[in-house]
Amino acid sequence: MLKTLFIKNYALIDEQYITFNKGFSVISGETGAGKSILLGALSLILGNRADTASLRNKNKKCIVESVFEISEYKLEKFFSENDIDFEQNTIIRREISTTGKSRAFINDTPVNLQVLKSLSLNLIDIHSQHKNPEINDFKFQLKVIDAFAGTRKLVENYINKFNIYNQTQKTYKELSEKLKKENSDADYFQFRYNELEQADLKENEQAGLEQEQKKLEYAEDIKSILTTTYNLLSDETHGIMSGLNEAVSLMNKAKQYYGKSEEFYNRLNSVEIELVDLVSEIENENADVEISPERMDFVNGRLDLLYSLQQKHNANSVSELMEIKNNLQEKLNSITGSGEKLNEYENLLSGQKAELFEIAGKISEKRLKVFNKLTSTVSKQLVELGIPAAEFVISHEISENLTNTGIDIVKFLFSANKNMPVMEISKVASGGEISRLMLSIKSLVANSVALPTIIFDEIDTGVSGEIAEKMGNIMKKISDNLQVIDITHLPQVAARADYQYLVYKEHTKDSTTTNIKLLGEAERMKEIAKMLSGENITEAAYENAKVLLGIN
Repeated sequence: MLKTLFIKNYALIDEQYITFNKGFSVISGETGAGKSILLGALSLILGNRADTASLRNKNKKCIVESVFEISEYKLEKFFSENDIDFEQNTIIRREISTTGKSRAFINDTPVNLQVLKSLSLNLIDIHSQHKNPEINDFKFQLKVIDAFAGTRKLVENYINKFNIYNQTQKTYKELSEKLKKENSDADYFQFRYNELEQADLKENEQAGLEQEQKKLEYAEDIKSILTTTYNLLSDETHGIMSGLNEAVSLMNKAKQYYGKSEEFYNRLNSVEIELVDLVSEIENENADVEISPERMDFVNGRLDLLYSLQQKHNANSVSELMEIKNNLQEKLNSITGSGEKLNEYENLLSGQKAELFEIAGKISEKRLKVFNKLTSTVSKQLVELGIPAAEFVISHEISENLTNTGIDIVKFLFSANKNMPVMEISKVASGGEISRLMLSIKSLVANSVALPTIIFDEIDTGVSGEIAEKMGNIMKKISDNLQVIDITHLPQVAARADYQYLVYKEHTKDSTTTNIKLLGEAERMKEIAKMLSGENITEAAYENAKVLLGIN
């Protein structure tokens, strides 16, 4: 509940501190006294936007601060999710600087307006005639039915699962679109992959083929050179080998009498061994050199293929071609995997959808069970509130598709006159009728679930006398379950409250200030008498005020 409200430098208010209590409170005052200013200040606490126009003194900042007792609202999770310290007496503060910059705090933790609005939905419900269109809202109507049917937890469970279902649908759609695009590319990927696969690429093959190409291209010259070199080395008459053999033999012979010859012998012997090996290698290489037009055609064709593939795939080597091939293989595998994943999501969606329909069916059954009681109770209360021919009906259809509220499509229908068909409320009800209808509905909701503080802003406009008294009685009854604050001009309503606050203006030579105070018993009787008769309070008005207040 709202415990205190502190306002500083807002509109016509210099500084005001107001304490509120449990039960039913009314705020009264002359037209233009500033009752709307209180709601304006409170709206800042609820997250509404503000600017420097709301500053009384443009050189000072505006501060609005309230304390809410929230122990019964089960808001610990909200505070934890938003990294805010949870306090049973939670302090909300809003500051508007001289430049129009706004700051908001919850228990001294800075928060943005969205967080503030989210919290305020759990703290205060402000209803005024300009909010009457809310009663025509489909979601509001379902909330009323769910509150009356006690399906809140079931609906919360459904909504959580529906959000998961929506996320699954989103993922499925993204995966499906991705797979569709991949499938359109699959044939192209497969063609490129097959082309590289059929090429039978091998690491370092290109370098070997390029060497072999040169060897085949100059095979005749190479063979001629190798043959001539071989002959120069190994010819029996003039070859180097023959002379070297003789030199080795001579030096071996000279070792007996010439000491230096042993060194020469060893060196010549080493040369001979190396030369023998070299001659053998040249002979073998000469034998390997092949003059083959067929092989030349194969090598040229193979290199042409490799060069063509590199140009086609924008690669610089066979290694890069092999890497491209592997990447194509991964893409093709991914497409196959995406198809399998899509099937998994189809099965998952099917299961989630079936579960949601099952839960929605249970919710629908519970909702349907309270329709008769809800409509008859509201209709009966409307009769008591001065609409004798009131008829309130709930139109209901079952949706073939899941929605974020279930499968029920409901409409509140209303008729205030005999022999007139019920229609949508916005088409047939006057402002006063809608206000009384809304009051009846909110009184039922208040009896069904724990609501936050509810503020009625002149909801009783357009009624008087006995009807006003009955509206006051209904608000009094609502206050058994929650804190009710009503801004009113009607003495019959004000007299039913537990507490009455007076909003009034004070005029000085230089300024006008709006103030509010809690009235004592005598002050309250005087104010209600004034509400009955005007500025000139009559004795009859005092006596009437006593009757309304139950004072002997």
